[in-house]
Amino acid sequence: MQRAASLAGRALLRGSQINSTKVWNTQFQRYASSGLPMNTVVLFVPQQEAWVVERMGRFHRILEPGLNFLIPILDRIRYVQSLKEIVINVPEQSAVSLDNVTLQIDGVLYLRIMDPYKASYGVEDPEYAVTQLAQTTMRSELGKLTLDKVFRERESLNSNIVDIINQAADFWGITCLRYEIKDIHVPPKVREAMQMQVEAERRKRAMVLESEGTRESAINVAEGDKQSQILASEAEKAEQINRAAGEANAILAKAKARGEAIRLVADALTKQYGDAAASLSIAEQYVTAFSKLAQESNTILLPANTGDISSMVTQAMGIYSTLTKALPQKGPDAPPLEVANGADDKFSDTQDLKQS
Repeated sequence: MQRAASLAGRALLRGSQINSTKVWNTQFQRYASSGLPMNTVVLFVPQQEAWVVERMGRFHRILEPGLNFLIPILDRIRYVQSLKEIVINVPEQSAVSLDNVTLQIDGVLYLRIMDPYKASYGVEDPEYAVTQLAQTTMRSELGKLTLDKVFRERESLNSNIVDIINQAADFWGITCLRYEIKDIHVPPKVREAMQMQVEAERRKRAMVLESEGTRESAINVAEGDKQSQILASEAEKAEQINRAAGEANAILAKAKARGEAIRLVADALTKQYGDAAASLSIAEQYVTAFSKLAQESNTILLPANTGDISSMVTQAMGIYSTLTKALPQKGPDAPPLEVANGADDKFSDTQDLKQS
């Protein structure tokens, strides 16, 4: 009986040893497959990593970088969180814009674990959760914008996605640093329409620029014509002023010269043989005027005694003597006013005789 009991006890002990060995092998395989470090009593935690330790299945503490000690069997490393910035590719997905255009969009997400405890126990897979949240948020934000605004407001779209992700990821101990849209794929027909729109817009801007250039050119030409007309009018005005001034100066010069000539003639007539000189001058003028007859017209009116120069000179000298006697004389020998008036009457009679 005792031998049977001892055999049974040995069998149980062997079974427990076998079971413990199997459990240990299973745990080792689990650690090996999970990539978690094993409890070797003395542990060295790398920089920018946080190791979450559980004691008897309950959270115990987070190991800091450097040297750490753990109790075998009781303590085990449950999670290893990297505190570095993590880059996650958001898979390509379809989204519908506000104007019902289907877009294919993919992006890149940059995040960092700020609280290892929340990242370990707040969500099962933090990276997968944030990726799914980024996809749903991007679809939601794109549905609020039209196609044109999606291309123009990519920066504001990225910032809105980051804000929404941070609000939800705060409970997971994760902070989204930034989100960038890599590519936006539009349907081929929409792309062709957009290309036509761009070409039309460029043609419009080219026509506007050309019309503005034409307008500026016309304005410049008009301004040039205006300035040229103003300058021409000012030049003409200056020319007329100069011509008038020249004519006035010429008239004054001629008047002064004629007055000087008359003064010299008057001085010469007062001297001896002045009458003879006057007779000679009148005879020369008569001959000169006679030589110019019939040069401008075929009709000529001649006096009866055309060839008698002496009579013509005598008649002219008589008229001159009559005129000189009619003029008032200065000095003590000047005749009274009545004589001068009588001379005026004779002068008028002589004029009437000349006209008849």
